[in-house]
Amino acid sequence: MVDYSVWDHIEVSDDEDETHPNIDTASLFRWRHQARVERMEQFQKEKEELDKGCRECKRKLAECQKKVKELEVADAESGKGELQRLQVEVQQLRKEEKSWEKKIEELRRKEKNMPWNVDTLSKDGFSKSVFNVKPEEEDESEEQKEKKHKSFVEKYKKQIKHFGMLRRWDDSQKYLSDNPDLVCEETANYLVIWCIDLEVEEKHALMEQVAHQTIVMQFILELAKSLKVDPRACFRQFFTKIKTADQQYMEGFTEELEAFKERVRGRAKVRLEKAMKEYEEEERQKRLGPGGLDPVEVYESLPAELQKCFDSKDVQMLQDAISKMEPAEAKYHMQRCIDSGLWVPNAKTAEGAEKGGEETEAVYEEVKKESSEEEKGNP
Repeated sequence: MVDYSVWDHIEVSDDEDETHPNIDTASLFRWRHQARVERMEQFQKEKEELDKGCRECKRKLAECQKKVKELEVADAESGKGELQRLQVEVQQLRKEEKSWEKKIEELRRKEKNMPWNVDTLSKDGFSKSVFNVKPEEEDESEEQKEKKHKSFVEKYKKQIKHFGMLRRWDDSQKYLSDNPDLVCEETANYLVIWCIDLEVEEKHALMEQVAHQTIVMQFILELAKSLKVDPRACFRQFFTKIKTADQQYMEGFTEELEAFKERVRGRAKVRLEKAMKEYEEEERQKRLGPGGLDPVEVYESLPAELQKCFDSKDVQMLQDAISKMEPAEAKYHMQRCIDSGLWVPNAKTAEGAEKGGEETEAVYEEVKKESSEEEKGNP
């Protein structure tokens, strides 16, 4: 039978479940790994010293035994004292050899019971590896970024919108696993723009749903920056964290989500105000009279008595009001009315407008006559 007990205790330095969300996880993993490496180096050094000591003891024992045999063969009376000394030394060396072997056996049992880790689970298959390292890209211009974003959206727009509509953590993780190219800055940028569009369209509930997925992508990108890895390599770590996080971590996520939704509402409000101003300006341009003035603005600047005349469309009332005004003032207001199109001299339009045009012309001639007399000094 296969003994699976060796898998019961595996030492992994980057066990995420043991880390607090406020701890610098990457640094903690490095410290754990460094400590483990140092322990392994110390153990290896101890192992090498035992092997070296045992080999040295065996070498000395072999030399003594060789000398003992030589003296026994010689059987010289003068060599008996040396023979006895060597025999005693052989016995001591044999005891020492057994001691070394016992220490080595204990070390082997200790090594067998040590937990496995990422450095002992596998060995290098090759003595040399060649990596095709992509050179660091230079800072892209705004035009290049815009072109890249447009190209990405054209290719993945459908997938991005599908991700934006997901609600469950597991569904989002699985979808990104199936579509890893979505884990990038371009997806986050599109989701932000989509949120603002939805708020402008007053689709508030849908905006909040997409905003949630936007913050998910932003958190993944921030995690990648902190770990200095490709976002596609760490998005699973985010979902592991968020699904097992404590209350403090979830509160941080929720606070960032609420702040983002407020920013979206603010941007949508600004966009609406800008659109309204542009619309009003277009309408104003359409209203401009032959002299480039806005009839609405001109009307609002007229004295109350002249406004009443235009409200009632009474030409006689207008003539009477102008006759009571100073000629210069009357000329000023009438010229502005003409430049704005509020007053049209020689107006000849459909059905019965001919009479109205003659009346309009009469008022206009009356104003000109009075202005001319004023210029000549005639009251």
